[in-house]
Amino acid sequence: MFYYLFNYLDKLDFPGAGMFQYVSFRSSMAVLFALLISTIIGRKIIDILQLKQVGEVVRDLGVEGQLSKKGTPTMGGIIIIISILIPVLLFARLHNIYIILMIITTIWLGFVGFVDDYIKVFKKNKEGLSGKAKIVGQVGLGLIVGLALYLSPDVMIRENAEIRKNDVITSVEHSPAVKSTKTTIPFMKNNNFDYRDLASFMTNHRTAATWIIFVIITIFIVTAVSNGANLTDGLDGLAAGNSAIIGVTLGILAYVSSHVEYAAYLNIMYIPHCEELVIFASAFIGATVGFLWYNAYPAQVFMGDTGSLTLGGIIAVFAIIIHKELLLPILCGIFFVESLSVMMQVSYFKYTKKKTGVGKRIFKMTPIHHHFQKPGNAGIDAIWQKPLRPVPESKIVVRFWLVGIILAVLTIATLKMR
Repeated sequence: MFYYLFNYLDKLDFPGAGMFQYVSFRSSMAVLFALLISTIIGRKIIDILQLKQVGEVVRDLGVEGQLSKKGTPTMGGIIIIISILIPVLLFARLHNIYIILMIITTIWLGFVGFVDDYIKVFKKNKEGLSGKAKIVGQVGLGLIVGLALYLSPDVMIRENAEIRKNDVITSVEHSPAVKSTKTTIPFMKNNNFDYRDLASFMTNHRTAATWIIFVIITIFIVTAVSNGANLTDGLDGLAAGNSAIIGVTLGILAYVSSHVEYAAYLNIMYIPHCEELVIFASAFIGATVGFLWYNAYPAQVFMGDTGSLTLGGIIAVFAIIIHKELLLPILCGIFFVESLSVMMQVSYFKYTKKKTGVGKRIFKMTPIHHHFQKPGNAGIDAIWQKPLRPVPESKIVVRFWLVGIILAVLTIATLKMR
């Protein structure tokens, strides 16, 4: 909204109004506003949640400090959602298709997570929203995003711009803007993969088949990443901190993808108009960091599914829009390992129970962050017993953050490791 107001004032030669033309200025304002909003309204929302007795239902997992979390307000994801949406509405160009999709993603999955938390807290149903209903919500969002990217005439790329240096002038050459299903592959010299190759068996309807495949992959990525973020939200500050790190990386990737010279230098796709996503990423970073003010150990509020599903969905859709979704296994390595640990644990338990009659475990507990909280050799039939002594929760979180930072740096480095 401010963008349009100050754009009008700039035409009237109002002093300083031209600052709103710069993405760097608007993204800085988005970070600051998101930080201020999350810290200011955060306390008020926590008080309201406490007044309404919106407390976390805690299971006894047999880990130190777990029961002390009982009664801590949940549904704090509301703080994150508000802190993202307000700065975006104020500083972004709202007619931009990418911003529209990100706003839809935030509201859509925020609603799904809110319903899940509402059932758990107010209906006293520990299971919350059924798994099928969650999947329907995630699939619905993936379908909307995939079809919008297919149908919108504003979604275009210019592939692999080139810079040719002369003695005096640097010229940038790039291909015409086209609608594309190509995406970036890490570590590969010819770094683009086209989903069209997966539909090579279709001769007469290859284009339609390609976009159907793209929509299906979009649905899978949105579902996988949002569920991964949901599983990661088990320790104070773990999901919010790692999401902030991922947000910084996505913001950098969006910026270089929107700048024709940077895209040419890095040999990545130039995506016109995706610079507005930097404003969204800035609001995302400010909101998650501001939420840590209350969510860091010991947490005064939990984000609940309202926050975790939203964060995961935002990360997934953002990466898909800038054609960097194949970097997510690296960038979201924490989410990936958390999900993988659960799948390994369940699969191995079922396999051993079927074969021997007694189910065995790989980890002491999953998701894997809980594995480090339990002591080893404590009557737990698990293959991996180390560490033998439980690690304090705050130390686990900080170490996971450090791993997240390493993965973020590696993700950016892949752009030049080809």
